[in-house]
Amino acid sequence: MPVTFQPSATASSGGNPPQVSHARVARLALPMTLAHMTTPLLGVADAAVIGRLGQAHLLGAIAASAIIFDFIFWSCGFLRMGTAGLTAQALGAGDSSEQRATLLRALIVGLFIGAAMICLQAPIAWIGFGALAASPEVTDAGRLYFNIRIWSAPFALANYAVMGAIVGRGRTDIALALQVMINLGNIGLNIAFVYGLSLGVQGSAAGTLAAEVLGALGGLFVVWRMYRDLFSVPCGRVFDREKIARMFVINRDIFVRNTALLFAFAFFTAQGARGGDIVLAGNAILQNLVLVAAFFLDGFATAAEQMCGQSIGARDAASFHASVRLTALWCFIFAAGLSVAALLFGDVFIAFLTTNPHVRIQANEYLMFAALVPLVGALAYEFDGVFIGATWTRDMRNMMLLSLAVYLASFMLLRPLGNTGLWLSLLLFLAMRGLSLAWRYRKLSALSFPVAQSGAITPIASASRG
Repeated sequence: MPVTFQPSATASSGGNPPQVSHARVARLALPMTLAHMTTPLLGVADAAVIGRLGQAHLLGAIAASAIIFDFIFWSCGFLRMGTAGLTAQALGAGDSSEQRATLLRALIVGLFIGAAMICLQAPIAWIGFGALAASPEVTDAGRLYFNIRIWSAPFALANYAVMGAIVGRGRTDIALALQVMINLGNIGLNIAFVYGLSLGVQGSAAGTLAAEVLGALGGLFVVWRMYRDLFSVPCGRVFDREKIARMFVINRDIFVRNTALLFAFAFFTAQGARGGDIVLAGNAILQNLVLVAAFFLDGFATAAEQMCGQSIGARDAASFHASVRLTALWCFIFAAGLSVAALLFGDVFIAFLTTNPHVRIQANEYLMFAALVPLVGALAYEFDGVFIGATWTRDMRNMMLLSLAVYLASFMLLRPLGNTGLWLSLLLFLAMRGLSLAWRYRKLSALSFPVAQSGAITPIASASRG
């Protein structure tokens, strides 16, 4: 029988707390899971289109450029996360004007950052390709790709803002449709430009640029219809100093958190490489297995993000805690299922990805560690969504930095164990993230929903101001 939670009587008048039910969690989580799973297809499609030209250096150029763009764009993921949390809170408060203003602020920030990336394209390319240290042929072709695709930066970041606004309103089905449209557009345009117009690597870049432009235009059309009078917000509301300051604090904290997380996994890869090519290849295959699991858990984090943010905005403690419990339940159920599936079918997955017998043996030896990642990391994924929705970003940032310090310290202590010590350190890192966030959750939820002497709940928008 479906479990549905009705908003508590303590919700403020005029508030709009979410309906908390198993069905709503599924409606929010599953489309985002599919959206996340389509994203890697973008890189696979680009590689497949260029790979059929039969020139290895062009394929290397696409791979090298993708690493640079993944880093500079992913580091701006705060535009999606912060916008989603603030939009969900404005939705919960029933403040449609603030929802519009939140999106407009994010779009302005995204356009400024995107323009800055274009202006700084020369040093970005110099640093990026210098760090990769690829062959001259790969670097030259990669720069041709980079010099075209960098012009997609304002549109890509505008897409982040639009996605955040759509997710914050709980329309993950529309977010999925837009993501699929961008990915399919990219594939079709790549084929047309690379093969139809014989533009080679430059055609691939132009196809991706055009897909980002079409995605941004489509997303803006969707939010224009969703909000109706999107640009009717007074300038004074959009450029409110207090709101802008809060947005920058939130975005700053998420940026630091994202960068620390990126460093943690880059460190894992780098240390694996020190063990030799076989260890590196085996770890890389298992990381792909972990990535698949992350797609599912990220979907439930998104559900927590939207429902908890809306509850905070509606000033409804009961719906907030019910949202945390229900999304956590499903996150752990899926995490357990993914861990069992990895143990049962991981060897098939490994055999599919590599024919090298030594790499297969290496990956199977450490399969158990990779299988534990979803279960050990479930709490971290869940509370990431809760903290983003509640905009407790300062504590999310601090707990990430604390966990990173524990990760690096544990690696030094376990270094004599080789690759086993590396995997144990990663598991400890994930566990520390979840446990530290759970520890802060108790304190922050009490601060966000203080109980007055009369027994009524007098919430505040966020217990963490940065």
